[in-house]
Amino acid sequence: MHEISLMSSILDTLRESAIQNGINNIKQIKLVVGKFSMALPDSLLFAFEALGREELFKGAVLEIEERDIKCICQDCQHPFSLDNYYNFVCPNCTGRKTEIVSGRELYIDYYEGD
Repeated sequence: MHEISLMSSILDTLRESAIQNGINNIKQIKLVVGKFSMALPDSLLFAFEALGREELFKGAVLEIEERDIKCICQDCQHPFSLDNYYNFVCPNCTGRKTEIVSGRELYIDYYEGD
């Protein structure tokens, strides 16, 4: 489960930022996770509960916004979303030259604390 190592890195980043900004307690964290990142939101939540037990994260709420996989066809410029089967064929022209424009995200959107 790579979500444990991902969450460990996220918490490290938050720790460093909290120190730099004089924050002693983080109250809320928002992550943005694209479906194509292959990071499972439930597993990230589990990892946060397991790893985020120190005083800095005590009482913190983790919010995860999951982003769909969105593509654009390079042949006809038609935007479309991928289904669960990762069918990279344009539904408009059946072209196979697609560019993923959303869905690979995995980042800390913001955090709040005092």
